[in-house]
Amino acid sequence: MTLRAPSRRHQRGAVLFPIMLVLGSSLHTALAFVPAIPSRAATAAHASSSIPLFASAGDATKIINPDHDILLRVARGEQAHRTPVWLMRQAGRYMAAFREYSEKYPFRQRSETPAMAIELSMQPLEAFGVDGVIMFSDILTPLPALGINFDVITGKGPVIPKRIATALDIENLQPLDDPEKSLPFVGETLRTLKKEVAGRATLLGFVGAPFTLAAYTIEGGSSKSCLKIKKMMMYDPTLLHVYLDKLATAIGDYACYQIENGAQVIQVFESWAHQLSPSQFLKYSKPYADKVAAIIKAKYPNVPIIFFGHGGSSYLELQKDMNADMICLDWQVDMTTARKTLGSKPVSGNVDPTILLGPPEGIVAAVDECIGKAGGSGHILNLGHGVIKTTPEEAVKLFVDTAKSIEVKEGGGVEKGGVVGGEEESLLVRPAALAGTAA
Repeated sequence: MTLRAPSRRHQRGAVLFPIMLVLGSSLHTALAFVPAIPSRAATAAHASSSIPLFASAGDATKIINPDHDILLRVARGEQAHRTPVWLMRQAGRYMAAFREYSEKYPFRQRSETPAMAIELSMQPLEAFGVDGVIMFSDILTPLPALGINFDVITGKGPVIPKRIATALDIENLQPLDDPEKSLPFVGETLRTLKKEVAGRATLLGFVGAPFTLAAYTIEGGSSKSCLKIKKMMMYDPTLLHVYLDKLATAIGDYACYQIENGAQVIQVFESWAHQLSPSQFLKYSKPYADKVAAIIKAKYPNVPIIFFGHGGSSYLELQKDMNADMICLDWQVDMTTARKTLGSKPVSGNVDPTILLGPPEGIVAAVDECIGKAGGSGHILNLGHGVIKTTPEEAVKLFVDTAKSIEVKEGGGVEKGGVVGGEEESLLVRPAALAGTAA
């Protein structure tokens, strides 16, 4: 099979050779710092393009990127000619354009002002040509709708002034009956992003898993050891189960609200999986993450769900039968081992984020190794955690471009003995220009 021509990048039109590092500042050299900035679709830069910025899902004449739905298709378990790629913490402080907002506006203002959230969500697509755009938000975003206020303090992280500590606290939580009323900015952000992204990439929504939200709200913020929630596990497990079940219902409904407003894939973040032993995961995480997925599947059976247990690779075998369609892997497990453990379950991940702080040849080699070990099927390339804030933007671009330059051979990714990939002949075609770099 011959290599495909590089796909069209973003609307600003820079043609990027897949393995070159292009140095320079972000494309966004000036931004209007007012909440009521117009939609990107209305900007002069986009209006001057001869190609429409977005298209309705069924309008093939307006498709800008032939691979616009490759991430969605692979998340659904379909075969594709290459591995789709996006990154967790995709919009972040490593981008100069992002810092123009983060250094001026507090987090909740950015995430809860649709014009800002849309701009920040779109920046990585414009800069790097990723296959997925994820809404700029936070796993804690729905908490105020439940009656739990929070703030994000620079240098400290999330702070919850009135933590959950008693049965009365849990009983007094508000149901998430009407997200459009309590979280209207989420719907507005997703509806606009759906138009912006159509014909270009897949739109992802996300939620925090019930245990992670319970941990934040019981601890009152971040915690190194989770002593408060672990004491509740030991002294009042019934109360914790009641709380987790209540959260699971709210989170499932919140995820459905995201889908109703445009999200095509949902990722469930169990960010504190590393705080759980295998037996604790089975009791306090898995059943409630599965309930979230069941609520979604009951209404939207064709929307893929990705489960990410950060630090959960030590009990990866317990995730094999989860309700999620795909398991996102942290960087602490070898991809070959993960694929053998999970069998035919699709995966995403799992390059070590620190690789992007190293030399270009190391980035190319890591991408090649990860895609090769994944076997060319049922895999979305990602990092094994978020992008580190000191990561050079050129490194992110090289990561994405390298992934998009590797083709899957005809017939690649077919299951063999119940395991995708393996030690057989490579299912991938790598450009000759990359061969020496990754050797």
